[in-house]
Amino acid sequence: MNKLLDFIRANHESMLFAGTVLLLVLALVKPQIPLMQEVHNYLLVADVSQSMNAEDMQLNGHNVNRMAYTRHLMKRVVETSPCGTYISVGVFAAENVALLFMPLEVCANYDEITEAIEHLEWRMAWSGNSRLSFGVKAAASVFDSLNAPAKMLFFTDGDEAPKVNAINKLDLSSVQVGQNVVFIGVGGHQPVAIPRYNSANKWVGYWSSDAKEHGAVGASYSDTSQDEPDPEVAYAEYDRYLSQLDTEYLKSLAQEIKGSYIEGRDTEEFYDFVQSQKPAASFVTDYSLRWVYLSLAGLLILLTFLPDFLDFRRSRREPEGKSA
Repeated sequence: MNKLLDFIRANHESMLFAGTVLLLVLALVKPQIPLMQEVHNYLLVADVSQSMNAEDMQLNGHNVNRMAYTRHLMKRVVETSPCGTYISVGVFAAENVALLFMPLEVCANYDEITEAIEHLEWRMAWSGNSRLSFGVKAAASVFDSLNAPAKMLFFTDGDEAPKVNAINKLDLSSVQVGQNVVFIGVGGHQPVAIPRYNSANKWVGYWSSDAKEHGAVGASYSDTSQDEPDPEVAYAEYDRYLSQLDTEYLKSLAQEIKGSYIEGRDTEEFYDFVQSQKPAASFVTDYSLRWVYLSLAGLLILLTFLPDFLDFRRSRREPEGKSA
């Protein structure tokens, strides 16, 4: 036993450094264990109706349209989400929400998620109308297909065509997913004209004011004959369909379904709000032990200085003992 203790005293630094190297190697291997955890499971839904092409937002000092701003916000949400967060992406048009892919873990699938977001655009819409209340009701079936609770972040300007009135207003009292829905308003607060593009994504003019009352029912972009030679546009400046962020409508819609609303801004406060949402689901996920191994490695390095520290303390006490 004495020989063993003498060996440890003589070689403690080498043993500690060897243990540190071993722990660092284990940390590089990315050790994981399956563990049931509460996780953030976000469904990012982008409104891809043509009002999202209105240019009334700014990024890095440049004017951009609402769709580009939405893509930026979505990618930043992905970037600010910690590992273990799950992300799925969907689009809203007409009266429905379509899911693009099932929830993916953000760190293992970062490139795939951001690549999908980068390609969101108005030509993904299957109809030119925009009925948010119907879309909210249709979202319930999308939640069911996820097979796990999720928090829906619905990026939209709240601009509906045709506009809601007492006749076409939908009763949302039966919607059960409202508490998991966050409307994120995207758009400026001053009315601007909405650009209109043909099926080749070429600008041809601005939407006319009749779209406000009747909706863009003719704009079915799977039928390219609608663009022969180009779709109809406003014939004068006063005939343009003007659009802005409809904050009050989105707030009322959120209140009706017991959801929530926030204006989407490229600020730390906005991303903090998103990440402060209560975890929506419990998954059996891989829990990383890297931090455990790194912490233990750091502790072993500190222990190599322990003998020197003890000798220092002893040398400070010895003069005091002799003088006594």
